[in-house]
Amino acid sequence: MRPFCLAALAFVLLVPAALPAQQSPPLAGIAHVAIRVKDLGASIDFYESLGFDQAFDLRRDGVPYESFIKINDHQFLELYPVDEKNPQPAFLHVCFEGNDLEAVHDFYMAHGLTPTAVRKASAGNMLFTMPGPPQPIGPDSKPILQNIEYTQYMPGSLHSNDAGQHLGPNKGQDRIGDRLLGAAIAAVDPETARLFYINQLSFKPLPGQPMVLHLPGNSGEEVEIVPADLGRQALITFQTSNLGRAGRRLSHEKIKFQKTNDVLGFLDPDGNQLLIRQR
Repeated sequence: MRPFCLAALAFVLLVPAALPAQQSPPLAGIAHVAIRVKDLGASIDFYESLGFDQAFDLRRDGVPYESFIKINDHQFLELYPVDEKNPQPAFLHVCFEGNDLEAVHDFYMAHGLTPTAVRKASAGNMLFTMPGPPQPIGPDSKPILQNIEYTQYMPGSLHSNDAGQHLGPNKGQDRIGDRLLGAAIAAVDPETARLFYINQLSFKPLPGQPMVLHLPGNSGEEVEIVPADLGRQALITFQTSNLGRAGRRLSHEKIKFQKTNDVLGFLDPDGNQLLIRQR
């Protein structure tokens, strides 16, 4: 992802001292990006127009309250509809996958961080969350602490049972991408947030792009710390092996996009910024 040259709001976050030389356990990659949408049905239709299927949803009294849009067997977009308590569309969080969630959790606990207890979530996977740096997505865009989420896929979960399914026709060749490469996190104080991810979570800055941080481990996936101006919107980067084919798909679906070097950019129905990068 490309850094955003936007003015940051001043906000002071007290960051604990850096972790010792020992690194946290590696992460397998980005498991999902969660966003709240104005019209759940319209958003599902939009992402299906990009070649992504809804794998499953969660319902209450027959009404869906969470939709899982499948990118690949390990990566999803989670879509939540607005409601009376949360009436505005918004980026919610990034979730990271761990192969040994207990080890990640215990390492954080041992180094002064405050993750919740590991528990089984609604879809059947293990999960914990942890507060991160302030981001401007609270009510009226007031800062709230970022919710960082971690999961481990478990046998018999909805995600695991969907392995090999909902990948689109032609083995997914007509999708705009086959991987979630990265996501942006808007921070009230980007530099302090960057140091939190580096010093506390063992993320690694990309050479020449200090605000782009690789996850610990070998996934090659990344987050970008951006100024608060991004506000409530999400910025998500997909990876493709064929940018031309992705562009043809967007044109076929009459989705307006811009091409800059090796990146296509466009918006979803809620104004979230979507990028496609060839790699």
